[in-house]
Amino acid sequence: MDDVTHDDLSDADLLAKHVGGDPDAFTELVRRHRDRLWAVALRTLGDREEAADAVQDALVSAYRAAHTFRGQSAVTTWLHRITVNACLDRARKAASRRTAPLAETERLEQLLEPHESAAAPAERGDLHRELLRALATLPPDQRAALVLVDMQGYPVAEAARVLDVPVGTVKSRCARGRARLLPMLTHLRADGGGSPALGGGRNRSQSASVPPPAGQSDADPVKGGGGRA
Repeated sequence: MDDVTHDDLSDADLLAKHVGGDPDAFTELVRRHRDRLWAVALRTLGDREEAADAVQDALVSAYRAAHTFRGQSAVTTWLHRITVNACLDRARKAASRRTAPLAETERLEQLLEPHESAAAPAERGDLHRELLRALATLPPDQRAALVLVDMQGYPVAEAARVLDVPVGTVKSRCARGRARLLPMLTHLRADGGGSPALGGGRNRSQSASVPPPAGQSDADPVKGGGGRA
């Protein structure tokens, strides 16, 4: 690569090099973005194994569909869109298979273990547990919108690009989700003297322990993952 290393390249350049046959370019993209994709998947699905599978599906889909990227959005937006699609597919399939209520509390407790949490250490505590427990009760579409906007700190317009829906749809899903959460979080407002926030925004440090990528040859592409961006 002459005097230019992968570290010096933009995401778009790395993706172009991957399409052109560079065997290491996509690995660098994964290194840059896997933690954030993992955090979104973990918070959206509330289950470590499901989140790991969703991220793996999304990365395989992105690997195979890289040639469809047209640069109409940032590479990170494109990757997040594929990941959210993978999460929503898994959430809907899980809901259709569900015959009894899941032990959401037990599953969410697992997310807060230091070696598995996608949250910063300061967020581990009773407040964060309550917020995650309440978030898990929302329909997947509302949950995904709130995860992006209120937990990851995405502007509504960018969340709309990630979800591939109109801005008004994101606003509506967030409003409906917040309305459903409010009765469950009212006591937190009374205790803390303010409105509880769902997350710390995009600049909060992530301490996710991301499962190492597995082989890519056996996974199926994610529905909707290869759309143009």
